[in-house]
Amino acid sequence: MHVLLLAAGFGTRLAPLTNTIPKCLVPINGRPLLDHWMELLSDGGVKDVLVNLHYMPDQVRAYLTHLRYPLKVTPVFEPKLLGTGGTLLRNRDHFRGQPVMLVHADNLSLFDLRAFIARFETRPPDVEITMMTFLTDAPETCGIVELDASGIVRAFHEKVPNPPGRLANAAVYILAPSVLDFIATLGKDDVDFSTEVLPKYLGRINTYENNVYHRDIGNPESLRRAEMEYPTVAARA
Repeated sequence: MHVLLLAAGFGTRLAPLTNTIPKCLVPINGRPLLDHWMELLSDGGVKDVLVNLHYMPDQVRAYLTHLRYPLKVTPVFEPKLLGTGGTLLRNRDHFRGQPVMLVHADNLSLFDLRAFIARFETRPPDVEITMMTFLTDAPETCGIVELDASGIVRAFHEKVPNPPGRLANAAVYILAPSVLDFIATLGKDDVDFSTEVLPKYLGRINTYENNVYHRDIGNPESLRRAEMEYPTVAARA
């Protein structure tokens, strides 16, 4: 399984902390956020990881140089941010026509990686994306999904007042190669995955619910809560 870790963002909502450190290296109880992902991927049997860089890339490269996990990690610098879909397309050859796990590395997550992959591998024939979901405590700030009885996504509600539920998109996916083929048909370099790709796949996205832990480290309050919650959750896992 190839993995694309998105680690290029500015993390402006975490300023002034992110004035001197990239968001993906913000420490959670003394360990960089990116390190938590590397441990989870390594423990789950992943071997190949691509990391896109843009903001403070030298700091991220320095972390990757001293990586303590048995992973083949390839950093890729983006001089101009291309959007998630554009990043996938730019690195399409790296994935060699195989499925790719797409991870937003500014989230802190703990889950059974092998079960997530199995959910993709046992998907129905017409499903091309497996999306991780979680129950959020702030549904108005998330992308809320509606599922049918088979766990297929039938509707999205992106950061709307009074959304119909708490089941949210965790922004962690496994994509069939055909999804990258579709992105290529858009004929441009900069592609927004959430608005230009996901809506085209309604009815063709199955889901895996992360019922262990998931939090977007998007602001100082979510960082504070993660530092309080995560040690207890990790100890139980």
